[in-house]
Amino acid sequence: MYSASIAAQHYNGFFVSGFGFAASHYGLPDIGFIAWPDMLAFVERLRLAFPEHHLLVDIDDGYVDPEVACHVVQRLERTGASGVILEDQRRPRRCGHADGKLILPLEEYLEKLQLVLSSRTDLVVVARTDATEESEILRRAAALAETDADVVLVDGVRSVEWIRKVRKVIGNKPLLFNQIAGGKSPRLSLSELSELGVDVAIYSTPCLFAAHGAIDGALSDLKTADGRLPDTRATGAIGVKGATELLERNISRHHGDRQPARVG
Repeated sequence: MYSASIAAQHYNGFFVSGFGFAASHYGLPDIGFIAWPDMLAFVERLRLAFPEHHLLVDIDDGYVDPEVACHVVQRLERTGASGVILEDQRRPRRCGHADGKLILPLEEYLEKLQLVLSSRTDLVVVARTDATEESEILRRAAALAETDADVVLVDGVRSVEWIRKVRKVIGNKPLLFNQIAGGKSPRLSLSELSELGVDVAIYSTPCLFAAHGAIDGALSDLKTADGRLPDTRATGAIGVKGATELLERNISRHHGDRQPARVG
């Protein structure tokens, strides 16, 4: 929530990343530890604090069972989420940029996806494939584009050439590109992605990784300074006053009658 409070000053939407949530909420890697009630509770807190921001939520594999996936999607939509991402992995699952991913048979995933699509009202649904073999990437991307999913994501796509191939095979269906520092996909600007025909870009962990470096640096400095805190008045660094002012903006009663963001 603190990272979101800062991000809200820069962007009008959040991507609730599975990697980021597993790391920050549980202190565990993104290999299937997330429980859907925890994710739902977090999204509820986000929506209350940020009523005008779009919220795209990673629901991994729908928490295994198709009925659970549908239930979670309906709960998230009622909470005010703007969209969800549903992947075609099977357990044990992995971050989309990790090695060793296993995928469901395409027909099994399409059945789960169709149930989710029939459960939503106007929630955006991103159909994601984690296929890594080249012919299977194109086969699945084409199949996802034929569904009523709103957007297609091929996660961990490894080159500009393959972005072009996916763009071609999915026709006019909107294409999403996921960027994560140190991941398998090329580092591309938004302008470059637009030229490649990408419609949506998400960033999984910039706040998490930035916090890692900043926290490590702050504690190293504290140790070097023999435990003396820095003078925030002299440096202009964030202290209790600035942090409190930031967080006070999240109190829901200060938001008046503003309505939650919806996807048009």
